[in-house]
Amino acid sequence: MTKLSKSMLASYTPPADLSVWNDSAQLPEKVLQFGEGGFLRAFVDWMFHQLNKQGLFNGRVVVVQPIAQGLVDKLNEQDGLYTLILRGLENGKPTERNEIISSISRGINPYTDWQAYLACAENPDMEFIVSNTTEAGIAFDPKDSMDNTPPVSFPGKLTAFLYHRFRHFNGDAKRGMAMLPCELIDRNGDNLKKTVLQTAANWGLPQEFTNWVEQHNTFANTLVDRVVTGYPRDEVNEIQAKLGYEDALLDTGELFHLWVIEAPQELAERLPFTKVGLDVIWTDNMAPYRTRKVRILNGAHTGSIPAAFLYGLETVGEMMDHPVLGKYVRSLISDELVPSINLDRQMLTAFADDVVERFKNPYIKHYLLSILLNSSSKFKTRNLPSLLEYYQLNGKLPEKLTFSLAALISVYRHGVVDGMRMQARRDKGEFVMQDDLPVLEFFVKTWSVFDGSKESAQTVAKQVLANTAIWAQDLNTVPGLTDKVAAYLWQIDSLGMQSTLEKLVEAGN
Repeated sequence: MTKLSKSMLASYTPPADLSVWNDSAQLPEKVLQFGEGGFLRAFVDWMFHQLNKQGLFNGRVVVVQPIAQGLVDKLNEQDGLYTLILRGLENGKPTERNEIISSISRGINPYTDWQAYLACAENPDMEFIVSNTTEAGIAFDPKDSMDNTPPVSFPGKLTAFLYHRFRHFNGDAKRGMAMLPCELIDRNGDNLKKTVLQTAANWGLPQEFTNWVEQHNTFANTLVDRVVTGYPRDEVNEIQAKLGYEDALLDTGELFHLWVIEAPQELAERLPFTKVGLDVIWTDNMAPYRTRKVRILNGAHTGSIPAAFLYGLETVGEMMDHPVLGKYVRSLISDELVPSINLDRQMLTAFADDVVERFKNPYIKHYLLSILLNSSSKFKTRNLPSLLEYYQLNGKLPEKLTFSLAALISVYRHGVVDGMRMQARRDKGEFVMQDDLPVLEFFVKTWSVFDGSKESAQTVAKQVLANTAIWAQDLNTVPGLTDKVAAYLWQIDSLGMQSTLEKLVEAGN
């Protein structure tokens, strides 16, 4: 089978459902991208492709491989081309869109060609830097050195690039770059700027360079949202037979996408994503959008997955199709998560409707056990603020959020700690629970006092809620919370998760 390349496209007749646009060969390189993985290719590069098709950007992306091992060689073998398959529900109907993306010009491995990387800094057309180097990527490394070619850390590589550009253009104010980090950390732009300045100081770079970084470069804070399922290993033969070519970089993701960018308005004019119908929000304050995502999307996961898993289900899609769990998730979102957030209600409900449709996506198998990873810290960040604020607004505890806390605590029962893992058990069989070691050891010790009585359930609830290392506060001070959590713990043990949850859902109807 022929491999995807520009020469192949010259004689290729695509199937009716594949979109092909490959008129980008002469466009200048305007974007430097750290990361060649599935997410950026299904998100940022796809967006630049849409702009190019409409003649609104007219630029290409140079991809930098951030670590020694990666996909740059495969990317160059395919002339930067790859097939993107976006699938999901649209107005309740299964929908699929397939497209060959041609916004990437080439890839660079700085570990084998450092000079090619630095040469990009000398390009006057370069304007933007995009990155996705994992949550750990934006971190200052005091041992990193400018003598390394390349520096070990992402901030080190970026600082070297900016310094080379500063020197090449003699500190020209017009040659500053706009950074658009996509790492999943709060205030990612602010943190990236901080690490670049720390690196510059550690390397003893001149104050003039530091001033240029601060005054003439933009570090935007961003929030990204799209589930990208990546290379479709289980379907690849079937897909390639349909397409009629081999693609080593096939990428898959959901239809939904959202990019919130906190940056000056002039940047929005240079990147007119909204003019081609992309869901990109330019703002001077991204906090409400982050709150909406964390509390509704992530909160719905964390507030429902422990119960669904103990009920005996395996995936999010199975949960949403279940007659009991599906109702539970919808009511959790509409009755408790949305009303607990003091933001525009229309904005919240529209996002909540999208979340429900995304959870039902038949093309994505999202396993509950993988979402259970580090559940206690997730509950603290995602669900505890909703529980507390609901109480403050309504003067009563939210029933389902309180139950979800008890369900979470129950997941850690029947466990034996083995390293950073817990060998645990549910009615359906054994499973492995992963969390921080102190958390696992705490729950094993706490559950050891439980003997099936209501009194011992009260003891477990009280000890768990008092753990300030997990919650950063003593939750026993929340009126009625200890008693209600204890009651649910006892019900889950004595009646089972299925009966307890069914009674809860019936009471809410």
